[in-house]
Amino acid sequence: MRFGLVGTGPWATSAHGPGLLAADGVDLVGVWGRDPAKAADAGERLGVPAAPTFEALVDDVDAVAFAVPPDAQVTLAIQAAVAGRHLLLDKPVATSASSARQLADTADEHGVASVVFFTDRFSAEAAGWFDGLTAAAPLGGSVRWLAFLDDVDNPAPASPWRHEKGALWDIGPHAVSTLTAALGPVEEITCVGGRHDLVHLVLRHRSGATSTATLSLFAPHAAEDHEVLVWGEAGTSRMPDREPGGSVTALARAAQALVSSATTGEPHPADLRLVVRVVELLEDAARQLSR
Repeated sequence: MRFGLVGTGPWATSAHGPGLLAADGVDLVGVWGRDPAKAADAGERLGVPAAPTFEALVDDVDAVAFAVPPDAQVTLAIQAAVAGRHLLLDKPVATSASSARQLADTADEHGVASVVFFTDRFSAEAAGWFDGLTAAAPLGGSVRWLAFLDDVDNPAPASPWRHEKGALWDIGPHAVSTLTAALGPVEEITCVGGRHDLVHLVLRHRSGATSTATLSLFAPHAAEDHEVLVWGEAGTSRMPDREPGGSVTALARAAQALVSSATTGEPHPADLRLVVRVVELLEDAARQLSR
């Protein structure tokens, strides 16, 4: 399947592009970005041509992968869906539930397959862990994700939209998706804010399980941490860490999942229907923070 990549930032060239190049059944044929010079540089690094316009990229492919800020992504993805192109999207897709639903409705109307790149859903290390939880029937869980994105040595420093939206909209989608995969659909969210972008989430799942998430993009360097736990009658289980370079492998698996969904017509569990629910929950959490 012929893919085009939209985006020229650090994640586009270090994860999305290499992942597409590594994916079986995927042929990355071009890249586009709003800055022609950056698009040319990204294309050179990935070994593919830079398309002169977004429309030219869409015309030349079967599927479009996105590595751009959410509010730009949703507008471009709707255009791609109208053109009948399958969608490999980056979370959170949009920062309003109405926009996310509009994209999902457009994809349905035009028979477009979608996969949203929630990294844990496609991590080889996490996949086996999720499978093992079915028999364990966990009763609760937690995510603790404290990042230090302003590190001067960070190869992908926090982008302007991450500074504006903070942890709730950047790593909140990952947390909700991961806890949904582990404990089932979320019925209700409660959010309490802390210093800067720190948020504490409490999730109530349809199964009766409850879970929590503590998230920040701008925690002190010494406090950096990432841990996912579930607990139940079988005890406590920790999700395994991704191997170095795991984002590239996970992106490749996501692209292959999109090819499979487009070919078979079977929706993937991490498609636009999931992300619409995630955005609805985070929008509710954002309203609680603003009170």
